[in-house]
Amino acid sequence: MEAICLVIFLLAAAAIVYVIAGYPALLKWLAGWKGRLPVKSYEPKSVSMLIAVYNGEKFLAEKLDSVLRLEYPRELLQIFVLSDGSTDGTNEIARRYAPHGIQLLELPHAGKPAALNAGLPHCTGEILVLTDVRQLLEPDSIKEIVACFADPSIGVVSGDLPMRAGVDSEESNTSLYWRYEREIRKNLGKLGSTFGATGPFYAMRRELAQPMPPTTLLDDMYLPLGAFFRGYRAIVDEEARALEYPFSMKSEFRRKVRTQAGVYQIMKLYPALLSAKNPLLFHFISYKLGRLALPWLFLLLLAASFGLPMPWSVLAVMGQVAFYGFALLDLWMPEENIAKKITAPARTVTVMLAAAALAVTVFFVPPHRLWTVTQARHRGPA
Repeated sequence: MEAICLVIFLLAAAAIVYVIAGYPALLKWLAGWKGRLPVKSYEPKSVSMLIAVYNGEKFLAEKLDSVLRLEYPRELLQIFVLSDGSTDGTNEIARRYAPHGIQLLELPHAGKPAALNAGLPHCTGEILVLTDVRQLLEPDSIKEIVACFADPSIGVVSGDLPMRAGVDSEESNTSLYWRYEREIRKNLGKLGSTFGATGPFYAMRRELAQPMPPTTLLDDMYLPLGAFFRGYRAIVDEEARALEYPFSMKSEFRRKVRTQAGVYQIMKLYPALLSAKNPLLFHFISYKLGRLALPWLFLLLLAASFGLPMPWSVLAVMGQVAFYGFALLDLWMPEENIAKKITAPARTVTVMLAAAALAVTVFFVPPHRLWTVTQARHRGPA
């Protein structure tokens, strides 16, 4: 029994290390060896922008001001605010921008996918830009993102999404996690294609955008994968930037439950992802499926630890108990305490694991139950 537990322990540990660190390192090496960037060449194209928003009065004026500051021919920009049944001051704010050509579509509350579906028929631009309300577009962002479409192999381009500095350890650690995630997406794009887009700011060829099921949890995977399976690449352009607000661990947990649940859903919508029709099948398994497997690998690691020979069993169990104890302790640890440098990362990892585990609820509850608005503290212009 001890030998079996040792094998399980070592395999689980190896899989965890591979998913968290090994695969990102391998991907970075492959991208440096075989990766290719798009052939960018700026030529103005007509652009339709959809800003889906639900009760976004805190951010909308600042967002639309950033849109008006874009260094892009105004006559080529078509801008829609899709108000998804907002009950705050969102609609009133949007109406104030009507003299600047920004159009408001007031829709019944049915979720972001339904709002985007309603906006698509109004779009006449060659390039479709989808962006959320919180993120501020840099003045040259649309120019840079449009330049990528000079490469005929490109179907979808994600903007880069750096985060403002966090005001506490929670926000700093979620920001750190997002930098880790951005690096993986950039390298996947260089190697071939990402499996989705950066939801708060991405663009695609308008003819590739198709209406999605209204219960879709990840529009930023559903739409790009439609282009991917038609032979186009989805990439990240580091020069097309939008500034994001950091958010709390609670908001990140809820967002992560939805996004991980969305991966389960997207595999049902695109079964080819798990077949030889996916030229990046190895990467999908290592990246997306690996993330879904992590909480169960950690549980397997803990269970196997009890069957290890002494004294390794005690050391392995106590090490894992200490790790989760640090995560729990972080709830009461003051920001100024030096131990926060240990407890905060432990809590971040534990929260991400819990979110990935709870993603299986997508099989038991209606998808709309998993939708929550990501909360971020508005702090005004950077």
